[in-house]
Amino acid sequence: MSSFRLRDYTPKSLYGRLATLVALPVIAIFAIFSLYYYQEHIRDVNEKLSQSIAREVGLIVDICSASEGMPSAEQQIERQLGLRFDCAYENEMTWPENARARFGYDDVLRGQMQAVTNYEFQVRAIQAGRVLDFRHQADGETIRVVVDRKRALAANTHFTIVWVLLGALFMLALAFAFLRNQVRSILRLTEAAKAFGRGREMPGFRPSGATEIRDAARAVTDMRARLTAFTDQRTAMLAGVSHDLRTPLTRLKLQLAMMEQSEEITGARADLDDMSKMLDEYLAFASGEEGERAENLRLDHIARTVAERIDGAQVLDAPEISVTARPMALTRTLSNLISNGVGYGDRCQVKLVKGPRMAEILIDDDGPGIAEDKREDAFRPFHRLDDGRSQNVAGTGLGLTLARDFARSHGGDIRLEDSPLGGLRVRLRLPY
Repeated sequence: MSSFRLRDYTPKSLYGRLATLVALPVIAIFAIFSLYYYQEHIRDVNEKLSQSIAREVGLIVDICSASEGMPSAEQQIERQLGLRFDCAYENEMTWPENARARFGYDDVLRGQMQAVTNYEFQVRAIQAGRVLDFRHQADGETIRVVVDRKRALAANTHFTIVWVLLGALFMLALAFAFLRNQVRSILRLTEAAKAFGRGREMPGFRPSGATEIRDAARAVTDMRARLTAFTDQRTAMLAGVSHDLRTPLTRLKLQLAMMEQSEEITGARADLDDMSKMLDEYLAFASGEEGERAENLRLDHIARTVAERIDGAQVLDAPEISVTARPMALTRTLSNLISNGVGYGDRCQVKLVKGPRMAEILIDDDGPGIAEDKREDAFRPFHRLDDGRSQNVAGTGLGLTLARDFARSHGGDIRLEDSPLGGLRVRLRLPY
């Protein structure tokens, strides 16, 4: 049985959580206020008003019943009560067409009429609910008393709730606008951090928002500047070393080319070619292709082009997928991965899968594979596995390292799995 976790029922985004934190107390306070206002305060007020009207209407009926006529009754009512009521005798119990027997708090009014007076009354709301019509039958005649509803009941109590609700909504709108402005600064910082991590610029980015967010943005930009300076320095150093080493290598190649060809000379030339490739891989590892601009590319076209250049590689499925990546780095990565598959096995199959957010390139071979506990070690730079996967295979141990650097710098990743062919599956994931 799974335990209750509040985070499973709360919004995942920062804006959603902040908005919930602001809205819930306001809604709770408004609900409690409305409940108390209607159930306690307004009902008490209406009971007092209804009680007062019930006494006065009862007294009017007493005076009308004891008087000889309506003029005399009206004089006595005005003299004793100091109030002016519209009252009359009716021969028939007829109501206007728009009379309503049910209206707001009519139960309170009828309850007070029964509790305070000894008469039975019928009450209707007339004139669009603005006036209450009380009628009592006695001796074949109907005594009718018309009272302004505002004197008997608090008729417009809902307006108070409406104004409070409008005020609460206005304050919530201001709070949400303020929260959105603060969260926008965090989102821009997140986008900038992602762009910086992928080696891209973020035009127009500058620290904004609250003081803490500005400090975090400055820290990110300072960190990027330091990392860029370190990468440039390392690249320049290794480029200089590579240039210095290429000069004697070139002289050795020329000398070997001028010498009489033999088996030993051919082997020496092959060793020099391997050394040149190693220098190229070292430099690529150091620079990470940082100087290349990212472009919108057709991943399926590049995958097919690279596979066609490598004997033994076969593309099974390549749906149309567009990604934003550095062209040379992408080509180099796919070439390394497919070449590894061909080099370690007899068959190498390439397949592209278009997921909901990520494009996946699956490279399968039928070689010896890599044990699960050693797959993470395969990504370590200059690391060579000791099992059959790396025996008698040339290389520097930088292929998978460069592939992971490429994938992560583009917002993706790379994993090693068991292949359906019996060897190793390389799963390269890139966002599109």
